[in-house]
Amino acid sequence: MKIYAVKSNYRMDLKDFHYLLNSLPSVDRDKINRYVRWEDAQRCLIGKILIRSSIMTRFGITNDAIFIEEDEFGKPFCKDVDDFHFNISHSGEWIVYVSDNGPVGIDVEEVNDIELDIVDRFFSNGEIRDIHQVDEANRMDYFYDLWTLKESYVKAEGRGLSISMDSFHIRREVDAIITNGIDENYHFKQYDIGTAYKLSVCAMSDKFPQSIEVMELDEFICHSIESMIESDGFI
Repeated sequence: MKIYAVKSNYRMDLKDFHYLLNSLPSVDRDKINRYVRWEDAQRCLIGKILIRSSIMTRFGITNDAIFIEEDEFGKPFCKDVDDFHFNISHSGEWIVYVSDNGPVGIDVEEVNDIELDIVDRFFSNGEIRDIHQVDEANRMDYFYDLWTLKESYVKAEGRGLSISMDSFHIRREVDAIITNGIDENYHFKQYDIGTAYKLSVCAMSDKFPQSIEVMELDEFICHSIESMIESDGFI
């Protein structure tokens, strides 16, 4: 299992942006060009490049031989590559990525003050009770713990909106993550990327890395451009 986090905290040089953009298929380029805000376009670009770079590195496939498609539930997969699963998430200044031999899901969320009545619509009765039993100073943190854990499971399981968020229960304890209504083959781990964010990963493997590989934006740009040049990577 590999987990990467890229910190996108400033705008790329347009030359670098367009170089990486041109290494993507036209359908991805069109999607990115439709974004109004540069932050959204850049996050989407980084996610697409992370996927392709990891496939090139792991399987020795050239960029133009990578075909990303979606299954019936809208979950992306790499055509003609077996036993390889991946997932992307982004929030605020972070883009995170996970890949493994089996199903995986990842979710990162920036911790912001919100109205917690959202839990009544998306959380199980047990989770609602747990949240309101947490002292008020830590309640928002606990909400985001649960939200990212639940999102990571839904994304790993792969059936999207056909899974109701209140159909399963997760409890975050000091040294354990307790679940109910979830296949016991799924495992969870959380990582620290700063006090303003929560990051959770769900996988059908319990072989989680001890830490994630964090890249500043300039490091990501240099690494990605080098990978594309070596791959002769325009599509």
